[in-house]
Amino acid sequence: MSLDRYADAARRALAGETAGLIADTERLGAVHYAGEDAPAEVAATSLGCGNPVAVADLRPGETVLDLGSGGGLDVLLSARRVGPAGRAIGLDVTDDMLTLARRHAERAGVTNAEFVHGTIERIPLPDASVDVVISNCVIALSPDKPAVFTEIARVLRPGGRLGITDILADDTLTDAERAAGTDECLRSALTAERYRALLRDAGLAGVDVRFTHEVGAKLHSAIIRAVRPAPVRVVPMTAAHAGQVLAILQAGLDTGDASFETTAPEWPAWDAAHLPAHRFTAIGSAGDVLGWTAVTAVSSRCVYAGVVEHSVYVHPDARGRGIGQALLTALIASTEDAGIWTIQSGIFPENTASRKLHERAGFREVGTRQRLGRHHGRWRDVVLVERRSTRAGAGEG
Repeated sequence: MSLDRYADAARRALAGETAGLIADTERLGAVHYAGEDAPAEVAATSLGCGNPVAVADLRPGETVLDLGSGGGLDVLLSARRVGPAGRAIGLDVTDDMLTLARRHAERAGVTNAEFVHGTIERIPLPDASVDVVISNCVIALSPDKPAVFTEIARVLRPGGRLGITDILADDTLTDAERAAGTDECLRSALTAERYRALLRDAGLAGVDVRFTHEVGAKLHSAIIRAVRPAPVRVVPMTAAHAGQVLAILQAGLDTGDASFETTAPEWPAWDAAHLPAHRFTAIGSAGDVLGWTAVTAVSSRCVYAGVVEHSVYVHPDARGRGIGQALLTALIASTEDAGIWTIQSGIFPENTASRKLHERAGFREVGTRQRLGRHHGRWRDVVLVERRSTRAGAGEG
């Protein structure tokens, strides 16, 4: 949607006209907010391709920034989720949209929302000032997407996260098709691979891009998540970390989806079971252990000398901050330097967060081992994941 059409939609809504603001109401707009408690007149002004508020997992007390906030629907929904101690900020370049959004906030009685004028390529907020950035089908239209992603990384606090919906192009879209297209999104939308690359170039981690539905020929609505890495140091594990390592292990076991074990062992037993090399902890700014990873040998047979089984655990309060990714990166580098060619592990199918983490780190799911063992009185399956080194053992023999 061009800026002129966008502003015209705001003026029509200000005049009380809410029908026909967008043409495709089956795939765009208010259809994505069917389960939300939002005033009909506000939902009708949604011009997006999804519902980023449902993606971002907002928490009480957080500060949320909505890029291209339009009529203010996502800001108002965010304000409710973060509560009185939180803050929801809408950023828009169109004066008419800002006027419309402020009207909606006032009528809804929302007092922890505000709307500011500016562009998403140059966000008028201080560094490290927000916990979450959301957006709904806006970044695809930016002429300078690297600048947008750099600004997102700048305004996010360490450990802050991105949870947006946007329009992405199919990998098969050709330059000729882009040039011949009349749809603005067709000409400017990124592919999923390019989107991931630009987010990582901006310094964001844990990037996850998933298509949700088709919005046009070779165009897809997508959910995109990422985090600004927390300032952590990944260091070799020592006995001084033992107490915190075992406490994090127990917290993971208590979730019921981390391991067949239910109780963390004493340190001497844990220490004896794990290889002395390839043990790492993630240390926070206060010197506390935020997560750890370590490996065990899968067999004493020579043929398995280059195969290890690993574990990775993150403190419950530190999840979603890229710590698991940092630990796996250190583990992979260490094992490859030592000539280990396969890292493997078993993950409960229900542990989707761990499965996504390992996928991003280059692991593949080999298959499911059915009814492998009993856990809390029931038989459970395990998904076997493995990562084969591109250096150690590659091309030999």
